[in-house]
Amino acid sequence: MAKQSDNDKDLLTRLADAGEVALRRLGEAPGMDRALAYARTTRKQIDELTKRVQGISALEARIAKLEKQVAALSKDSGSSKRSPARKAPPTAAP
Repeated sequence: MAKQSDNDKDLLTRLADAGEVALRRLGEAPGMDRALAYARTTRKQIDELTKRVQGISALEARIAKLEKQVAALSKDSGSSKRSPARKAPPTAAP
């Protein structure tokens, strides 16, 4: 059984070494600096977009609140009847 764990370590060690070599080669590949710069700018743009969307959510909540207030005010003004306009008393003729 000890022999199998040594083989596992060897296999894992070889996989780790191969992964390190692959990452090193990927980093040295031509055009990789442009790809990394693009990834960085994309991340910044996504962060900014997220902030804007959160701002829109706050505005939507405010609009919903105002719509409720307008609806409540509309109900109140519709239910209260206004008194009819008073007529001016007749004036004496000279």
